[in-house]
Amino acid sequence: MTISTVPPIPKENRLLFKGLTWREFKAVEQLLDQPGYRLSFLDGILEIQQMPGEPHETVKKRIAALLELYLLMAGFDFQPTGSMTLENEAGSVKREADESYKLTSNSRRPDLVIEIVFSSGGIDKLEAYKRLKIAEVWLWEDGVLELYHLQNNSNEACYEKINHSEAVSGIDLEVFCRCILIENHVEALKTFQASLSM
Repeated sequence: MTISTVPPIPKENRLLFKGLTWREFKAVEQLLDQPGYRLSFLDGILEIQQMPGEPHETVKKRIAALLELYLLMAGFDFQPTGSMTLENEAGSVKREADESYKLTSNSRRPDLVIEIVFSSGGIDKLEAYKRLKIAEVWLWEDGVLELYHLQNNSNEACYEKINHSEAVSGIDLEVFCRCILIENHVEALKTFQASLSM
Protein backbone atom coordinates (compact mmCIF):
# COMPACT_ATOMS: atom_id res chain seq x y z
CA MET A 1 0.00 0.00 0.00
CA THR A 2 1.32 3.44 -0.96
CA ILE A 3 0.64 6.26 1.48
CA SER A 4 0.57 9.70 -0.07
CA THR A 5 0.59 12.82 2.03
CA VAL A 6 -1.63 15.87 2.04
CA PRO A 7 -0.30 18.76 -0.09
CA PRO A 8 1.08 21.89 1.66
CA ILE A 9 -1.61 23.95 3.34
CA PRO A 10 -1.99 27.68 2.64
CA LYS A 11 -1.74 30.16 5.50
CA GLU A 12 -4.91 31.82 6.75
CA ASN A 13 -5.54 35.52 7.33
CA ARG A 14 -6.55 37.06 10.61
CA LEU A 15 -7.05 40.58 11.94
CA LEU A 16 -6.01 41.70 15.43
CA PHE A 17 -7.41 44.68 17.34
CA LYS A 18 -5.79 45.64 20.64
CA GLY A 19 -6.97 47.61 23.65
CA LEU A 20 -10.63 46.56 23.82
CA THR A 21 -12.57 46.09 27.03
CA TRP A 22 -14.78 43.03 27.49
CA ARG A 23 -17.83 45.25 26.94
CA GLU A 24 -16.42 46.65 23.67
CA PHE A 25 -15.59 43.12 22.54
CA LYS A 26 -19.17 41.96 23.20
CA ALA A 27 -20.51 44.94 21.19
CA VAL A 28 -18.25 44.12 18.22
CA GLU A 29 -19.21 40.46 18.53
CA GLN A 30 -22.89 41.38 18.12
CA LEU A 31 -22.11 43.53 15.06
CA LEU A 32 -20.18 40.69 13.41
CA ASP A 33 -22.68 37.99 14.31
CA GLN A 34 -22.88 36.56 10.82
CA PRO A 35 -21.66 33.43 9.08
CA GLY A 36 -18.10 33.32 7.83
CA TYR A 37 -16.21 34.83 10.78
CA ARG A 38 -14.74 33.45 13.99
CA LEU A 39 -13.95 35.81 16.87
CA SER A 40 -11.58 35.15 19.75
CA PHE A 41 -10.64 37.43 22.63
CA LEU A 42 -7.84 37.46 25.20
CA ASP A 43 -6.58 40.30 27.41
CA GLY A 44 -8.07 43.10 25.34
CA ILE A 45 -7.02 41.62 21.99
CA LEU A 46 -9.79 40.80 19.51
CA GLU A 47 -8.90 38.31 16.79
CA ILE A 48 -11.16 38.15 13.74
CA GLN A 49 -10.58 35.23 11.40
CA GLN A 50 -12.47 34.24 8.28
CA MET A 51 -13.88 30.77 8.57
CA PRO A 52 -11.30 28.28 7.38
CA GLY A 53 -11.19 26.90 3.87
CA GLU A 54 -11.17 23.35 2.59
CA PRO A 55 -7.57 22.39 3.53
CA HIS A 56 -8.14 23.37 7.16
CA GLU A 57 -11.52 21.66 7.32
CA THR A 58 -10.15 18.49 5.69
CA VAL A 59 -7.43 18.10 8.34
CA LYS A 60 -9.86 19.00 11.13
CA LYS A 61 -12.42 16.42 10.04
CA ARG A 62 -9.71 13.78 9.50
CA ILE A 63 -8.41 14.23 13.04
CA ALA A 64 -11.96 14.15 14.42
CA ALA A 65 -12.87 10.99 12.48
CA LEU A 66 -9.72 9.15 13.56
CA LEU A 67 -10.09 10.21 17.17
CA GLU A 68 -13.77 9.27 17.32
CA LEU A 69 -12.98 5.88 15.78
CA TYR A 70 -10.38 5.32 18.50
CA LEU A 71 -12.67 6.51 21.31
CA LEU A 72 -15.45 4.22 20.10
CA MET A 73 -13.24 1.15 19.72
CA ALA A 74 -11.45 1.80 23.04
CA GLY A 75 -14.77 1.99 24.90
CA PHE A 76 -14.77 5.68 25.88
CA ASP A 77 -18.10 7.24 26.82
CA PHE A 78 -17.53 10.51 24.96
CA GLN A 79 -19.52 13.48 23.71
CA PRO A 80 -18.23 15.47 20.70
CA THR A 81 -18.84 19.17 21.34
CA GLY A 82 -17.39 20.51 18.07
CA SER A 83 -16.45 24.18 17.95
CA MET A 84 -18.68 25.23 20.84
CA THR A 85 -18.09 28.73 22.18
CA LEU A 86 -16.11 28.84 25.42
CA GLU A 87 -15.89 32.11 27.30
CA ASN A 88 -15.12 33.52 30.72
CA GLU A 89 -15.63 37.24 31.34
CA ALA A 90 -13.59 37.16 34.57
CA GLY A 91 -10.72 35.60 32.63
CA SER A 92 -11.23 38.07 29.76
CA VAL A 93 -11.30 35.23 27.25
CA LYS A 94 -13.49 33.78 24.49
CA ARG A 95 -12.42 30.95 22.19
CA GLU A 96 -13.90 28.40 19.80
CA ALA A 97 -11.83 25.27 19.29
CA ASP A 98 -11.80 23.53 15.94
CA GLU A 99 -12.98 20.36 17.71
CA SER A 100 -13.68 19.55 21.35
CA TYR A 101 -14.75 16.55 23.41
CA LYS A 102 -16.20 15.73 26.80
CA LEU A 103 -14.60 12.45 27.83
CA THR A 104 -16.35 11.94 31.16
CA SER A 105 -20.08 11.95 31.82
CA ASN A 106 -19.94 14.69 34.48
CA SER A 107 -17.82 17.19 32.51
CA ARG A 108 -19.13 20.75 32.51
CA ARG A 109 -16.67 21.82 29.82
CA PRO A 110 -14.68 19.91 27.19
CA ASP A 111 -11.84 17.76 28.52
CA LEU A 112 -9.99 17.97 25.20
CA VAL A 113 -9.80 20.64 22.52
CA ILE A 114 -8.09 20.39 19.14
CA GLU A 115 -6.74 23.35 17.19
CA ILE A 116 -5.62 23.21 13.58
CA VAL A 117 -3.08 26.02 13.11
CA PHE A 118 -2.23 27.28 9.62
CA SER A 119 -0.90 30.72 10.46
CA SER A 120 1.24 31.93 13.30
CA GLY A 121 0.43 34.93 15.43
CA GLY A 122 -2.90 35.82 16.90
CA ILE A 123 -3.87 35.33 20.49
CA ASP A 124 -2.06 32.82 22.70
CA LYS A 125 -4.26 29.74 22.36
CA LEU A 126 -2.76 27.90 25.32
CA GLU A 127 -3.22 30.91 27.59
CA ALA A 128 -6.85 31.16 26.46
CA TYR A 129 -7.51 27.48 27.16
CA LYS A 130 -5.70 27.68 30.51
CA ARG A 131 -8.14 30.37 31.62
CA LEU A 132 -11.01 28.22 30.38
CA LYS A 133 -9.59 25.28 32.42
CA ILE A 134 -9.37 22.84 29.52
CA ALA A 135 -7.46 19.75 30.69
CA GLU A 136 -5.78 18.86 27.39
CA VAL A 137 -5.06 20.71 24.14
CA TRP A 138 -3.88 19.17 20.87
CA LEU A 139 -2.27 21.57 18.37
CA TRP A 140 -1.77 20.44 14.76
CA GLU A 141 0.63 22.74 12.93
CA ASP A 142 2.69 22.13 9.78
CA GLY A 143 2.01 18.40 9.89
CA VAL A 144 3.05 18.01 13.53
CA LEU A 145 0.76 17.19 16.45
CA GLU A 146 1.74 18.61 19.85
CA LEU A 147 -0.09 17.73 23.05
CA TYR A 148 -0.36 19.87 26.19
CA HIS A 149 -1.84 18.88 29.55
CA LEU A 150 -2.92 21.37 32.20
CA GLN A 151 -0.84 21.04 35.37
CA ASN A 152 -1.27 22.78 38.72
CA ASN A 153 2.19 23.70 39.95
CA SER A 154 2.64 25.90 43.02
CA ASN A 155 -0.98 27.08 42.97
CA GLU A 156 -0.63 28.24 39.37
CA ALA A 157 -1.96 26.30 36.40
CA CYS A 158 0.21 25.91 33.30
CA TYR A 159 0.35 23.67 30.26
CA GLU A 160 3.08 21.09 30.04
CA LYS A 161 4.01 19.53 26.71
CA ILE A 162 3.45 15.76 26.86
CA ASN A 163 4.37 12.82 24.62
CA HIS A 164 1.30 10.67 25.40
CA SER A 165 -2.26 11.81 25.88
CA GLU A 166 -3.50 11.74 29.46
CA ALA A 167 -7.09 12.39 28.34
CA VAL A 168 -7.13 9.71 25.60
CA SER A 169 -5.18 6.90 27.21
CA GLY A 170 -3.67 4.21 25.02
CA ILE A 171 -3.85 5.98 21.66
CA ASP A 172 -0.82 5.29 19.45
CA LEU A 173 0.03 8.83 18.36
CA GLU A 174 2.64 7.71 15.83
CA VAL A 175 0.08 5.68 13.85
CA PHE A 176 -2.58 8.36 14.45
CA CYS A 177 -0.37 11.09 12.94
CA ARG A 178 0.65 8.90 9.99
CA CYS A 179 -3.03 8.33 9.20
CA ILE A 180 -3.79 12.06 9.35
CA LEU A 181 -1.37 12.52 6.45
CA ILE A 182 -2.87 9.85 4.17
CA GLU A 183 -4.46 11.67 1.25
CA ASN A 184 -7.55 9.46 0.87
CA HIS A 185 -9.94 9.82 3.80
CA VAL A 186 -11.42 6.31 3.64
CA GLU A 187 -7.96 4.75 3.29
CA ALA A 188 -6.81 6.73 6.34
CA LEU A 189 -9.72 5.46 8.45
CA LYS A 190 -9.27 1.85 7.29
CA THR A 191 -5.52 1.98 8.00
CA PHE A 192 -6.10 3.33 11.49
CA GLN A 193 -8.91 0.86 12.18
CA ALA A 194 -6.67 -2.03 11.10
CA SER A 195 -3.99 -0.86 13.54
CA LEU A 196 -6.55 -0.90 16.36
CA SER A 197 -7.58 -4.48 15.58
CA MET A 198 -4.06 -5.86 16.00
